[in-house]
Amino acid sequence: MADRWLLRGTVGDGDSGDDGAPIAECREIDGLFVDLPPRPRESFTLLGCLPEGTLATCSDGDRLGNVWLATGPIDGEELCDVVVRGRRPSDTVAGAVDIDLDGFVDVYDRTAAVDRPRDVTAFVLTGPDDMAYGRCADVAGVFRAAGPPPVPQVRLLGCRPEPVLSAALETIGRTGGTAARRRMISSEVEWIGADGTTHPVILGGVVGTVSAVEPSRFGAGLVDVTVDSSAGDPLPTGYLDILRHWETGRPPEKNLWAGYGRELRLHWCGVALAHHAGRPDRPPGATYRLDGRFVTDVEGFYAALGEAINGPGGYFGWNLDAVDDCCGGGFGATTPFRVVWHDSAVARSHLVAGYDPLRLRAAVTVDYLVDLLTREGVQVELR
Repeated sequence: MADRWLLRGTVGDGDSGDDGAPIAECREIDGLFVDLPPRPRESFTLLGCLPEGTLATCSDGDRLGNVWLATGPIDGEELCDVVVRGRRPSDTVAGAVDIDLDGFVDVYDRTAAVDRPRDVTAFVLTGPDDMAYGRCADVAGVFRAAGPPPVPQVRLLGCRPEPVLSAALETIGRTGGTAARRRMISSEVEWIGADGTTHPVILGGVVGTVSAVEPSRFGAGLVDVTVDSSAGDPLPTGYLDILRHWETGRPPEKNLWAGYGRELRLHWCGVALAHHAGRPDRPPGATYRLDGRFVTDVEGFYAALGEAINGPGGYFGWNLDAVDDCCGGGFGATTPFRVVWHDSAVARSHLVAGYDPLRLRAAVTVDYLVDLLTREGVQVELR
């Protein structure tokens, strides 16, 4: 498979005039697909805390699920997969305690900034199901500046720049703020299929400042462009293997996603979305058969549901909200319709109540999925 990639977006201060304009075509993007180590757990301290409910009675090692730190009527930060690590009398608030926790701040990318709100004198704490956890005077370890990007440089190899990028490359070596701004790139990436059609690489982008250019080994007239990245997390390298199933069109058979782990199953559904061709919805009353043999996680459910309704490589949602949206039409089916879920016992044994450390949320159960579809006019028959 000879990959080709198209970048669309802006260069400089939006000089392209169109944030979806082509910037460059290239043969490889080194740094877009990288397997990162697991995100490390973070440490927090609730300072001057007057705990209530479970937070008041918990012991070291107890898991609290997710904890919401409210900074206003609707604003706040969420701490996920929280574990208690210790408590002691507060040095600053009489009768209060300081509680040490670890877990994850809910952020889009692992190095994203978390801004401290202004004029907040206390944080109201709530747990799962809006359970009251009390309040604290301050919190340590949550608010922070953005960290360095996990991949500091991205290289566009075998690149054929569009004029807007060529103009920016001519400023390399010049000093001053104007020249640096002209080299800024903010782009989304599209994969160019064997037939020349382009498809978005969902969650894939190149954002940063061009810092170097040199002739490319890929051929005369092509260049390799180095971008000092300011983007967030890269995509996993397994994404490239998923694309190979779409090299010559739609995958030829169902369940080719079954050998992937949960993260790549989710990206499979994202690729299916990117390749979803609009076609008229089938009329209401249709019956679709879901092959449940490999539905060992909620991501497998999304993949299997997409293929039940739209065939191999089909898409019908890649998160709960997206499934809800798809039921509204435009994705191959018209409600009311019927889904016969074969081998549903597989999902019954895996999609069980509890906490899902991958989603950093309460686990999605079979009953929840059935209720979601039923509310949208889908009759589900479990077999």
